Amino acid sequence: MNNIFKSQSGKNFLLTALCLAAGAAALYYMAFMHKQKQEEPLKEMFTVMGTVAEIKLYGDLNETQKAAAIVRDTFKTIETTCSTFNPESELSKLNATAAKEPFKCSELLWEILKDSREMYNLSNHAFDITAKPLMSLWGFYRKRNSIPSDKEIVEALEKVGLDKVRFDDNTKTVFFTKEGLAFDLGGIAKGIAVDKALDRIMKETAVRSGIVNLAGNMRCLPLPPPGKNTFSIGIRNPLNKEITCGVVQLSGNSVATSGDYERYVVLDGKKVTHIMNVKTGRPVENMLSVTVVTPLAGLADGLSTSVFINGSEFAKEICERIPGTSILIIRHPNDDINKLEVIKYGKVWNEINL
Repeated sequence: MNNIFKSQSGKNFLLTALCLAAGAAALYYMAFMHKQKQEEPLKEMFTVMGTVAEIKLYGDLNETQKAAAIVRDTFKTIETTCSTFNPESELSKLNATAAKEPFKCSELLWEILKDSREMYNLSNHAFDITAKPLMSLWGFYRKRNSIPSDKEIVEALEKVGLDKVRFDDNTKTVFFTKEGLAFDLGGIAKGIAVDKALDRIMKETAVRSGIVNLAGNMRCLPLPPPGKNTFSIGIRNPLNKEITCGVVQLSGNSVATSGDYERYVVLDGKKVTHIMNVKTGRPVENMLSVTVVTPLAGLADGLSTSVFINGSEFAKEICERIPGTSILIIRHPNDDINKLEVIKYGKVWNEINL
């Protein structure tokens, strides 16, 4: 893993994880030295990127207001760049023209595409931003009522695969070698947006305690809430998304969940998740949810999808390779929908009640 998933600051993502893990003891000490009196946080909720964002920030009001504005601005910029629904977004223009001629990317889009390529390699090609034709085939961009035929799946797979895309790192251009290819950054852009927002908060404000949540992609600032040792984050029950099945304690860390309840369609009376296995052309079955705790939100976002597709052995490998990473899997074992299995890797998990 010599070039794993570079962060927005240009540092190697694995190196960043190592540094954060090495600094965990220092942060733990800082938490106990965090003796501010109990105060009300600045809270905001707003819609962006087709979902809901929430922020909770502690500190001086002027500084927390400045930090909140940074979050809004960062999220809006990434939405303008990466939206697949706005035909004027940079990503939409890339998708419309990259099969005709190389598309020159902005610095921001190129960074996100580089991170996506790193996740593609890390996941053994399971995480693939070219899955959009499969999403369309299975009814997520156009309505259908029946499960696609084998022929339809084979035809869609001809337009899927990051190996069919030419990236020029010198000119920062993208060229599709196959007509019909398209990028969808929905599996990673939200986590990256959270990372970029918190990086800016750390550089441009004095705020050091708080949490930013974009559609379940959460990252905590280094210090916990005043008077507490950690942030308490509820884990949604995949069998009933209105309730939680457990709690994880975080400080200076990130968490993301991929679940079959998040986005799905019903075809021939069967619930079909939006997470596609690009090797088979079919949605993943029998996996209910995957929750990843790791230092950076973009990494957690991409890994939750990757583990959802690759399964428990991949999760175990990732926890061994990336410091500070824990993974929770809830699934139906051995294709038996009448049974549930909970698999835990890492140290952060307490009791899970389904």
